[in-house]
Amino acid sequence: MPKELLESIGKRLASGHDVASFRSACSPWRAAVPFATFGPLLLLPFDPDSDTVSFYCFSEKTAFSLTLPDVRGKVPCGSSCGWLALMDEAASVTLLNPFTGARVGLPPADDHVAAASSWERASKVHGRWFLRSGNISGNALAANAIKLEEMMGVFFHEIVLSAPPDAGRECVAMAVLASSTEVAFCRAGVDSAWTLLDTKLECSVASIVHCQDKFLAIDVTGEISIVFSSNATDATPTATPLPSLSPPSGLCHRSYLESDGELHMVGAMVSTFHDTEEFTYRTMIYKCNLLDRAPEWTRVKDVGDLTLFVSKNFSESLSGTSVSKYKKNIIYFSEPLYGDPFDLAHRLEVADIAAGTSKVKKPFSEKMLGSEALGWIRPNLWKGGAIGKYDEKSQTEASPKVTDAPEPAAEVKDAGVSGRDICEHHSCITDELFATGIIPNRQIVICNEND
Repeated sequence: MPKELLESIGKRLASGHDVASFRSACSPWRAAVPFATFGPLLLLPFDPDSDTVSFYCFSEKTAFSLTLPDVRGKVPCGSSCGWLALMDEAASVTLLNPFTGARVGLPPADDHVAAASSWERASKVHGRWFLRSGNISGNALAANAIKLEEMMGVFFHEIVLSAPPDAGRECVAMAVLASSTEVAFCRAGVDSAWTLLDTKLECSVASIVHCQDKFLAIDVTGEISIVFSSNATDATPTATPLPSLSPPSGLCHRSYLESDGELHMVGAMVSTFHDTEEFTYRTMIYKCNLLDRAPEWTRVKDVGDLTLFVSKNFSESLSGTSVSKYKKNIIYFSEPLYGDPFDLAHRLEVADIAAGTSKVKKPFSEKMLGSEALGWIRPNLWKGGAIGKYDEKSQTEASPKVTDAPEPAAEVKDAGVSGRDICEHHSCITDELFATGIIPNRQIVICNEND
């Protein structure tokens, strides 16, 4: 069938199940419905003393858990391209695909990163980091040991990737440091240490976005600087501030994401009533094209068929054509912008872009208590856009070494699909089926390639 006709049909599929069936037919049909059309999952907080990670599928109103031994003893410091960035007490970083178990190691933080990330002096003794003040030793030094839950406040606050580590092309990891105008980057599988880069911003970097093959560093005031370009030929990248992209005055809770090749900014415009001490707010969206000579923000009142997913904790926010019960022209916030600090139940906020109004949804489950959701993550079950086991022979020299782990076990109800119904070569496993529990344990059988 003509490519244009396949794409037209793909846009009219009514549910994730229809999309899964459509994509499993053959490669051209799978390419007609891209990865971005799949709805992401909410990553819920997890205990570093446990090996269980929970997710919530909003479209199916279902929560499920995966057993992931690699998360034990680590804290999450980023979610990007369907992979988690995890950091341990030694400030060593591991990239983990929670849906396949594949993992990639990144260089650990060193003294240079420690000096740039924190106002306090940190040093490493016998593989453990300590905060030092003067000449201290023994019990005093032990008392200043940096605890696991404090690592993000001292070293890597968040790590963002340019591409999945197993995509067969260069994967650059860019890190927001705890309190710094500098950022740190490395190439997965190539660099043995992090490289520091001055963003030329006046205030500490708060988030990083990868857009149009560029990394953008955004400080706490909303000022933006291009700090790394995949197309750059210079051995040492330099930062280029964009003064024309200062955020609109009064826009609060700003989040940034790439959508359709353009940088988008989502925020809330607050109106305060001084007599009653009450306030209201209106969700607003702006966009810009970084390729313009002098890029500037333009108000967006309609995003068409797109759905936006905005994370409150991690800066990884997503967009995609609406399928699988998600509404068009809507923003799904991982947490309410102005929630009750005493309400420990997980809730979402859903904003209508055209109307500018928001509604806070009921708790996922009254039994699911804890801190805020970490953010959205789009399941990535395949390498470079194709489902399958990691094939080292297909990787370039710049690609990192990916270690396969035992498939994570999903604690969901069996919907009657067995391993015999699944074929790895024909890519009949989809993130939608696995995430909603239709395929309970990602069992895989191998078929004859010509079958």
